[in-house]
Amino acid sequence: MAAFTTDETAKIKQALEQRQRQLIEEIRDELASSGEQHYIDLAGRVTDLADESVADLIADMDAAMVDRQVIEVREIEAASARLAAGDFGSCVDCGADIPLARLLAYPTAVRCTACQAVHEKTYAHAGNPSL
Repeated sequence: MAAFTTDETAKIKQALEQRQRQLIEEIRDELASSGEQHYIDLAGRVTDLADESVADLIADMDAAMVDRQVIEVREIEAASARLAAGDFGSCVDCGADIPLARLLAYPTAVRCTACQAVHEKTYAHAGNPSL
């Protein structure tokens, strides 16, 4: 673990907790609004293929947004666990300390900027289907 002062650790912990509260509120609001907005309301009473596809697209985008938010909440929980266990602030690839400025800007970071750049270049197209 990188050596942080008590104040620095408190700032990181506060940033994690604040972002987690914000995400949980966003998820709660999104799920509440999706429960109120039924498919028939999206597509209208008289549907055609274009209306149906727009309704599907809106529903898929809402689900993708919630999914992204849930993934980020899990990343925050993992970062909080690393912080509590004393494993926070070390790069998972090279073992070097992640700079405090990076952790304050992106508290769930698991890589230093150099390793993150390599990771992004290596896996830039992972998950993108091709024909």
